[in-house]
Order: sequence, then C-alpha cells, then structure tokens
Amino acid sequence: FADVAGEDEAKESLTEMVDFLHNPKKYMAIGAKLPKGALLVGPPGTGKTLLAKAVAGEANVPFFSMSGSSFVEMYVGVGASRVRDLFKQASEMAPCIIFIDEIDAIGQSRDSVRGGDSEREQTLNQLLAEMDGFDTSKGIVILAATNRPETLDKALLRPGRFDRRVIVEKPDLQGRIDTLKVHSRNVKMDETVDLRELALATAGAVGADLANIINEAALTAVRSGRSMVSQADLIGAVELVFAGKEKKGKLLGDQEKKVVAYHEVGHALLVALQKHTEPVQRITIVPRTMGSLGYVWQVLEEEKYMETKAELEANIVTTLGGRAAEELKFESVTTGAANDIEQATKTVRAMITMYGMSDKFGLMQLETVQGKYLDRNAVLQCSDKTAAKVDEEIRNQLKKAYDEAKKLLSEHMNALDAIAQYLIEKESITGQEFMDIFNRVENAEQNVEQE
Repeated sequence: FADVAGEDEAKESLTEMVDFLHNPKKYMAIGAKLPKGALLVGPPGTGKTLLAKAVAGEANVPFFSMSGSSFVEMYVGVGASRVRDLFKQASEMAPCIIFIDEIDAIGQSRDSVRGGDSEREQTLNQLLAEMDGFDTSKGIVILAATNRPETLDKALLRPGRFDRRVIVEKPDLQGRIDTLKVHSRNVKMDETVDLRELALATAGAVGADLANIINEAALTAVRSGRSMVSQADLIGAVELVFAGKEKKGKLLGDQEKKVVAYHEVGHALLVALQKHTEPVQRITIVPRTMGSLGYVWQVLEEEKYMETKAELEANIVTTLGGRAAEELKFESVTTGAANDIEQATKTVRAMITMYGMSDKFGLMQLETVQGKYLDRNAVLQCSDKTAAKVDEEIRNQLKKAYDEAKKLLSEHMNALDAIAQYLIEKESITGQEFMDIFNRVENAEQNVEQE
C-alpha cells in the first residue's frame, strides 16, 4: 500500500479487508463478517488494478487474477466451467483473493428486449451462483474492477455479492502531490523542483498521467546531457503529455504566424481583462504534434471542485477571444478557432441543460450524462420543440459572449499589438513577460490620458 498514493479512501476500505484476512478473530468477536467482495470503480488510469496488486502484496494469501474477457469463448458453456474451476481452486486454497479485471466483459446487464448473448449470460449466471455459494468464514474475497458500472447487471451489484463499491476517483491536489512523490522516489531531481507547482499545473490528471510526466522529464534531462531533473523539465513534460511534441519541421508562413500570434494573445488578453479567470502560465505559437498551432496555458492558483456561473461566463468570453482578435485585426477570419467554438458551445450547452443557469429554462434538467467514467456522453431528454429552443438559446449566449470579447479587445488594441509583436519575435513567452508588457502599455495609456 506504500506504493499507492492519492487514493486514501479507497486504500482505507481495502486495508480493512486485508486486516480481516490477517486477524479474523477481532472482527468475529463482535459478530462482524468479512465482506464478500469489493467493486473498484473509476476512470481509466486512476490505479484500480494497482490497488488490487497492492492488496495481493499486503495480504500474503494466494491471489487469483483474471480478466473478464478470459472467461468469454465462442463455445457455449466454456466460460461457466472456467468460473466453476476458478472458485473450486479458490476454495481449496482459502483464505485467498480473486481479482477479476474489466468485469463488464462478462457482467453486463442481461437484456430481454433484444435477446442476449447466450454464452456471456451463462457465464454471468454461474458467477452469480458461485458468489452466493461460498462461505465467507473461509476467507475468500472477490475484487473486481470496471470503468462502466452503469452497464453491470443489478443482480451482480447487490450487497451479499459485491458488498462494497470502492470509488477510485481522479486524485485531488494533495493526492497528486503524494502520487508525484511516489513516482519520483527513484528519480534524481535538483533543488528547483517544486512538486506542488507541478500538481497545480496538472489538474484533472490521473496517476498514469503523472507517472508518464515524471518519466518524460527524466528522458528530457538525459537527452540534454544532464544528470538531474529540473522543474523546467517537468513543466516541459506536462506540455509534452497534454499537447504533444513541438513540430520542428513545421514552419508557419509570416502571415499565418501573425494570425496565430494575434489569436493566442486575444485569449490571453481576455484572461487579464476579466475577473474570475486563472492566470496565464505560458503563451506559445510553436505548432504541436496533437494539432494545435499555438496555445495559452493557464494554471490554477488553488484547487477547485465547483465553478460559479461568473467563472463559466468569463471562460466562454476568453475562449472566443481568439476569433474576436482575428476579426478585429484581419480582413477575414480563419479555421483556427474550430476547437474554441467547440469548447465554448459545450460549456454554454452544459450551463443551459445541466447546471440550471439559464433564465429561459430555469432549473429544468434537459440532458443526462452517460458513461460517467469514460466518454461522458451527454444525451438530450426533451422534446424536439424544446431542443430547437435550446439551440436558439445557445446561439444567443455565444453571440453575447463574442460581442463582449470584441468590445474588450477593441478597447485595448495597443496592448494586443504590442504583445502580439513580442510573441512573433520570441515564439514562446511566459505569463510574467505577458503581464509586464500588458501593464507597461496600460500605464503608458493612462499617463497620456492624464496629460
């Protein structure tokens, strides 16, 4: 368990089960029974399989590990016989732990409407029967992992089969710091490294992402001929993992470079001009392998679990700032704002249909989310007439935000020009450099007005 960080609640739940296997008497003395099973649920990369391995390491009992798909065969009856064999072996070796990874491969809900898969359903029925049949006093514990709990059969989820649902969520700020400490334990780092700053810059990252970032930073240090990893390597690795490598061969033409520079400065300037925004860390117009021609990187000042309506509205205005800068500065707009428009539309739609932040629709929920831990698909749950009104409301809100973006930028054209020119020369600038130029131009304008 010392190798698992950032998932304290999940670890606590499983530590108790391991302790029960080691010291059953103290629990039985009060009349407590060993939970039959625990279902580990969470997004990919959060460490569900890692936790199961940690349980195996701590328990010092036999550990049977299988994937859900290894039960499924073309021939009917093979999966069911494999389940029987597994539980027979387990009861002979008890106390022990059975771990079934990706249990949704065999545990999907039995479908009477469309007609089910005979082999998979027989395998599931056998699993249900076996989970009811064994005696908990022998010390058999079943662990299973999935990131699609909504597809599992209700009979599989009931207490008495899986007594515990252990949620393995994306780690919070402290969780990310602890995870980074675990992964950097054997990595040589210099005195510039600040893991808290790195954790703030990786909001939303899972354990697998953080391990990858530490490794990429170490590889960068080796490529540069250094024996220690620096903070610059780690921040560079965050950009590498989330934005891709810099494209060295892809050189933008002068006009395109100018457009991209104004586009990115348009975003950054609206961050500086509005309240309720996160500070800019870096602006770059170097193309990346994941498709971006440039980007503005903002970093949280503190961890947040909710967003206010004002913050979301400011975020939409900022997102549309790139297109607004293009329109104000050039004869024609470009295709570069496609991703911005997608993000802004998604945010406005969520505000209207899920967060109850629309005056027109009030607190009515119009959309539900499917696949909570995977793709988070939003599905409309309203009539076609209402859906058309939702589209109209989205269009109105986007137009209002875009007009606000153009208004703010047009009032600060000198700052837009000055920062864009500097960015064209340097290609990448820090948030500090950006704010220095912005403040200098703004102060100069105020002095002119006073004179």
